[in-house]
Amino acid sequence: MAAAIISLAWPTIIEQVMQTAVQYIDTAMVGYLGTYATAAVGATSTVGWLIFSTISAIGVGFLSFIARACGANDRDSARRAVSQAVLAVLVVGTVMTVLPLSLSRAVPVWMQVDENIRDLASKYFFILYLPMLPRAASVIFGTVLRAAGDTKTPMKVGIIVNVINVVLNFLLIYPTRQINVFSLEFTMPGAGFGVVGAAVASAIAFAVGGVMITRALWKHPLVSPRGSSLRPDPSILRPCLKIAFPNMLQRMGTSFGFVAFAAMINSIGETATAAHTIANTVESAFYIPGYGMQTAASTLAGNAYGAGDRQRMKKLAAMFIPIEAGLMIVSGALLFIFAPALIGLFSSSEDVRQLGSTVLRMVAVSEPFYGFSIIIEGMMLGVGKTREPFVFNVAGMWCVRIVGTFIFTQVFSLGLVSAWACMIAHNLLLFVLYLIVYLTGKWNPLNSAAKQADAAQAR
Repeated sequence: MAAAIISLAWPTIIEQVMQTAVQYIDTAMVGYLGTYATAAVGATSTVGWLIFSTISAIGVGFLSFIARACGANDRDSARRAVSQAVLAVLVVGTVMTVLPLSLSRAVPVWMQVDENIRDLASKYFFILYLPMLPRAASVIFGTVLRAAGDTKTPMKVGIIVNVINVVLNFLLIYPTRQINVFSLEFTMPGAGFGVVGAAVASAIAFAVGGVMITRALWKHPLVSPRGSSLRPDPSILRPCLKIAFPNMLQRMGTSFGFVAFAAMINSIGETATAAHTIANTVESAFYIPGYGMQTAASTLAGNAYGAGDRQRMKKLAAMFIPIEAGLMIVSGALLFIFAPALIGLFSSSEDVRQLGSTVLRMVAVSEPFYGFSIIIEGMMLGVGKTREPFVFNVAGMWCVRIVGTFIFTQVFSLGLVSAWACMIAHNLLLFVLYLIVYLTGKWNPLNSAAKQADAAQAR
């Protein structure tokens, strides 16, 4: 079982490293253009989380269904679910292209972005969300492949996306310039497009990634949708949407919270926006081990549930929790120690460095607690239990993080540190709630089934 966990988790971790690297690369390379450029890139990033939360939630619905079908060795149902995932990509990808592009001018205004950078932030947002159809394919088809046990293909595609992004960033962000490498001087051609160049580079890289993962799915020996009907199939869509819809509401609720959270921070000023953007980017890399393990937990829990194996479910939880805790303790310690150096990679502003380092060190302490929540939530999603995660995340976001941030930043003007303190309080609340669910056994539907069977025998 440990081998299965590792084989599923490590490619997913590498893939998420690659996805985060796109943010790191863009933020770092744009950061040398100045604080205004960093703020323009990061000011609308939380709206992106809202967009992809919807797409990811749909992917979770298919992940749970396909993982359970594979666990029950029902290949026909798995293939039919994949064909419905293709339909979902076409519909959602189209909708999520039209909406962001039509609202690209309004988004920076809604986000209370400084008037001096609104136009630049709008251009960056518009270009970045042009290739939403292939980006939706990357998210949903990548989830489908992982549900079928193939985590290496999304990882390989992620590596290629990053290579393309780095190369194009060098060519599009900066003007033609002289570069010295190992005492050798040469001319590096460049378009000098700045922030717009970063957006174009990322858009092209994401488009290529979507095409590649679509091709990989079509050639997959077990779950290829070739020859399958793309007509809506209620027998597949209904159980998938039953899982996806609450998860979508959860992600939308929390993502709207992130938007409100970022808008309040943007209103504090350019320095706070830049420090928040960079700290978020840095922090996201240190959550990667946790979320990589969550994907493995969802898949294996879904397999065990499909097979009706209660003992395997218990063993999975007993193995995942200590592994996750250890990973998050290490990542939190590294984040705490290297916070100033990491912030310094993205900004030369001393004010931004100090503020960003402070909030990173604050959140580093809470990482092990958040890691526990990630694993229990992942296993619950894998078996189709979405109600509790929805209630916990939305209530925590709005009742703790947003209300607290509003009071501290808008009423008492306490700044970025107080906002991140509210975020940490939200994370700790999630830990307490998921701990209760775990200790009472409510996370595992096979426990309820066993109790019902015991009661029937007693009668």
